[in-house]
Amino acid sequence: MSKPAHKWHVRRQAFRRQIKSETCLFPASVFDPLSARIAQDIGFEMGMFAGSQAALAILGSPDYVLITLSEFAEQAHRISRASELPLMVDADHGYGNPLNVARTVEELEVAGVSGLSIEDTVLPEPHSSSGQPRMAALSEGLARVEAAIAALTDPDLVIAGRTSA
Repeated sequence: MSKPAHKWHVRRQAFRRQIKSETCLFPASVFDPLSARIAQDIGFEMGMFAGSQAALAILGSPDYVLITLSEFAEQAHRISRASELPLMVDADHGYGNPLNVARTVEELEVAGVSGLSIEDTVLPEPHSSSGQPRMAALSEGLARVEAAIAALTDPDLVIAGRTSA
């Protein structure tokens, strides 16, 4: 059974206090409900769910950016339900353009995450690319961040910009 939305808000407030503190915190790398419970039981104060972990947990493959937003959000929700740890997630490039980023924020907010990062990398990498990350244009990156902020309904949800620069 899912936790009520007010429970997510309380967790997000705790997460904001954690990241504003002077203390260096080490998040637990979590990828499913069991790993989140273990992390909580051994004393971690927050969890981190990355795209590479999602690819392995959901598809059993390396991170080729094949996970869909729905798959990622569903797994984040399962993790959020399983423990009281604030959860930071790597939302990659927000699954597309600024409209996709807004939907990403909406879905992950409902899933109970406490924070998410949006990056400026062009994903997925073009087939003939050299493996070097390509950055989106500055205007695209700014539009992604603006869309993410506009999509918030809980102002305590943390949105972090990430760059490959």
